[in-house]
Amino acid sequence: MKRIYSAVAVVFTLAVACTTSPEKPSPAIAYSAEVENKVEDVLARMTLEEKIGQMTEITADALGKYPVDPEKGFELDTAKLATIIGKYKVGSILNAPHTSAQTPEKWQYIVGTIQEWSMKTMGIPCIYGIDNNHGTTYCAGGTLFPQNIGLAATFNRDLVRQGAEICAYETRACNIPWTYSPTLDLGRDPRWPRQWEDFGESSYMNAQMGIAATEGFQGSDPNKIGANNIAVCLKHYMGYGVPFSGKDRTPAYISPQDLREKHFAPYLAAARAGALSVMVNSASVNGMPLHANAELLTQWLKEDLNWDGMIVTDWADINNLFSRERVAKDKKEAIKLAINAGIDMSMDPYDCQFCDLLKELVDEGEVPMSRIDDATRRVLRMKVRLGLFDAPMVTGDFHKYGGDEHAQAALRTAEESIVLLKNENSQLPIKQGQKILVCGPNANTMRCLNGGWSYSWQGHIADRFAAEHNTIYEALINKFGAGNVTLCQGVTYNEKGAWWQENEPEIEKAVAAARQADIVVACVGENSYCETPGNLTDLTLSENQRNLVKALAATGKPIVLILNEGRPRIVSEIEPLAAAVVNILLPGNYGGDALANLLAGDANFSGKLPYTYPREINSLATYDYKTSEEVGTMEGNYNYDAKISLQWPFGYGLSYTTYEYSNLKVDKQDFAAGDIIKISVNVKNSGTRDGKEAVLLYSSDLVASLVPDNKRLRDFTKIELKAGETKTVEFALKASDLAFVGYDGKWRLEAGEFNISVGRQVATINCTETKVWETPNIIE
Repeated sequence: MKRIYSAVAVVFTLAVACTTSPEKPSPAIAYSAEVENKVEDVLARMTLEEKIGQMTEITADALGKYPVDPEKGFELDTAKLATIIGKYKVGSILNAPHTSAQTPEKWQYIVGTIQEWSMKTMGIPCIYGIDNNHGTTYCAGGTLFPQNIGLAATFNRDLVRQGAEICAYETRACNIPWTYSPTLDLGRDPRWPRQWEDFGESSYMNAQMGIAATEGFQGSDPNKIGANNIAVCLKHYMGYGVPFSGKDRTPAYISPQDLREKHFAPYLAAARAGALSVMVNSASVNGMPLHANAELLTQWLKEDLNWDGMIVTDWADINNLFSRERVAKDKKEAIKLAINAGIDMSMDPYDCQFCDLLKELVDEGEVPMSRIDDATRRVLRMKVRLGLFDAPMVTGDFHKYGGDEHAQAALRTAEESIVLLKNENSQLPIKQGQKILVCGPNANTMRCLNGGWSYSWQGHIADRFAAEHNTIYEALINKFGAGNVTLCQGVTYNEKGAWWQENEPEIEKAVAAARQADIVVACVGENSYCETPGNLTDLTLSENQRNLVKALAATGKPIVLILNEGRPRIVSEIEPLAAAVVNILLPGNYGGDALANLLAGDANFSGKLPYTYPREINSLATYDYKTSEEVGTMEGNYNYDAKISLQWPFGYGLSYTTYEYSNLKVDKQDFAAGDIIKISVNVKNSGTRDGKEAVLLYSSDLVASLVPDNKRLRDFTKIELKAGETKTVEFALKASDLAFVGYDGKWRLEAGEFNISVGRQVATINCTETKVWETPNIIE
């Protein structure tokens, strides 16, 4: 197909040298004649209006009756169905009505009715999508897991895969075949309000967890999605997580090297794992809105990968091309730019103007019919792969929905997601019989444990939907006994105000209660938020919460500081006052129970930080910072001293036991680009408790033609060790994985030395020759 570039397209000149290959790459998803024959058969019988309808996605609220009968809840409006599906042939509906969770029975009614209309009207099933982002978040009674940032903290691919399998099962039980997950944006700026939705700051971590989630959601064969599986939608392609201002949906400026090497990597990996769809970054990168960027949408994703999946916009984002980004004069021109750049489906989401304007553009020759056919094929292909033509409505036995088996999986995951950051004088575990004061605004709420995308967009109704689950306070009562646990929060959130607003503090009451206790569990952090409403101007923990901890410390009672937050809030002022610090991130419905198990010593800590925890707002860094960012004092009149300042590093996490690393071995000291480097290391549980340890493999390029990164995560695994037990951990590292994108935009592995490190063990190896990949933009 001839490439269609928008009139305002800007080519990343440093990358273009390596983005043209004379040979078509092997397909990201294996070709299936059965799938393609079905797609072509349906496509051949479709009108232009039907094709455009397949490229359109409308929100469920646009199909509802108003006002809603409070007894019946959301109801579909027959007249609106006749317009949106009957007239405009719209092929996709999204979102929970009023962005509020529905029961499985209500979902069966909503999606089932829409499917009946779709099949009756045009014989093509609808594809319904929702944001089930950390378990079955928009389905009442479903199982909620930790948010993705917590899953990353487990460093356990198996738990991510299992959680996605359970979410897929429960989502399909609600008749929904598509989720807008996983989020693969790199969380490299803690100011960004969506950091908790991704898998942290490492591109490798995001890639690996993206693969695990894709396989868990979709199953083993992307051409034939099982009856208990659903399609994924990778988001938000790409560079969305590092806005220059730190504010959501604002521009990012990323070097062509980092864009290719780090930000593209998770999408590349998950697409090769069979991901069926991708959602696009709402903002711009290097001045070009992603929704109008043919190079990144069509060339990098579709052509260079030979990926036949479908690209959907985010919420009303084509409109942003004229209303905010100002690269188009009006909506019609914005549609032209977006569709020609490679958008296949427009999430509009309240009306069908997109359909009328796109038809005009086709009739005028501004959007070629070949582009319409390509987009429609991609939408139909996903529906065929999901089996929707054969079974538009779900059938089967879903008796495990929200049951104990799934709850136990969520509890185990939450336990492994929680990170012990400090434990002076073995203050933890808390001994049975001690008098415990539980305080702080996060002590007695399910909303804070879950965060956004939890029963509602902003997560603000979680306490109503999750009332049967345990808050931190309730879980500690269950673990230590009601007579030993007292609640006096001192600081509370104003639930009638903005997410960050707090009520007038009552710190004196908490201090008085602390004097009667043996130990204080201070639960601080953030209330729930999501997307742009979560923007803030200062990462420092709120003044009320800092003052609470200071006042409690003045009592002399030991403080266990519980950090319950979607992003790292700066706590350098109060951290020294705490005997122990635990970061629970956003652990989900079973987070309170998991924390209680850990504080009591009934479970052992094994989580590690998936991001660098900052000490100061003006000193934000990532683990893979450039070596030149840290400079010693120089001779002469000027002091050029520069140091990386942080509270806790990426990959940091303590345990109730200790681990010793020894005997690091590399099977070859000298290697070339085509080699596999085998690495082994012994890990011993040298303590007295059983535990799990995440073993992390890093590389450091000692000299390179571009300033090298300090280090890069190259592999990880999670092992379980009994007290005193030793295991040998083995890694197989492709030498080509040590390559980087050079200044000329080409992938290159340069001759010279590399350090390989695991724990504090380091080995030096040598690349004997330089290899530059001249044509492929992706190393096979």
